[in-house]
Amino acid sequence: MYINANKKNIFAYTGARDHQSEQESVVFVHGTGMDHTVWVLPARFFARHQYNVLATDLPGHGRSEGPPPDTIEHMSDEIVAAMDAAKIEKAALVGHSMGSLVTLALAARYPERTRSLALIGTAVPMAVHKSLLSSAAQNDHAAIDMLTYWGYSKAAQLGGNENPGMWMVGGTLRLLEHSDNDVIHTGLAACNSYDTGVVHAEAIQCPTLFILGNRDIMTPARAGKELAKVITGARVELLEGTGHSLMMERPNDVLDALITIV
Repeated sequence: MYINANKKNIFAYTGARDHQSEQESVVFVHGTGMDHTVWVLPARFFARHQYNVLATDLPGHGRSEGPPPDTIEHMSDEIVAAMDAAKIEKAALVGHSMGSLVTLALAARYPERTRSLALIGTAVPMAVHKSLLSSAAQNDHAAIDMLTYWGYSKAAQLGGNENPGMWMVGGTLRLLEHSDNDVIHTGLAACNSYDTGVVHAEAIQCPTLFILGNRDIMTPARAGKELAKVITGARVELLEGTGHSLMMERPNDVLDALITIV
């Protein structure tokens, strides 16, 4: 469905369920150049287990109006605006990659809106390779190729998804190819320049879970583990043999982990 947030039409997946004020809520935030479709499995699960679900396309992404926000903090403000439009006062926040930084910033800056926090494939700082930034700035397909190649473990590039009929690498390529010009670069630049992650982590007051892949070369697990030490009581779920695209490589394990925190 579409909601109006900050005077923009924002597409939001709700699991085909109407908002129920008596139910807890879960908000999902996708990564650079992606959209709500990366959350279909967990979003449908929670929607069918008596939760309100909100998986938006960030401004400029997917079906949402732009322009794309150019800082992590601005993105977190846009998610709060979407929550307001969806009548969600407080939620469990789930973010992947760039989305994990967005939810981290949101939880730190709007603690009253956050019930719990799940950070998937995260690192602070989230530095971006200069050749990737350069290719993205030129809207060169090489940026999409790099994001896809680096985003999966070696094993996953050969196939073998747990859920039949899924071509992980091909699906990611097609999803990123649907991005408008400059959207991927804007997101990557926002990740690269986000320098308040540790400060935000120190401010987190809610239960927090890190879901990390031990074969992730984009946001190495060791960096996620170090960030987890900053947040009081944070737990780490390490998925063996998994790269950065955890929801695609190990969808069932990611869902099982989310059930423990949402």
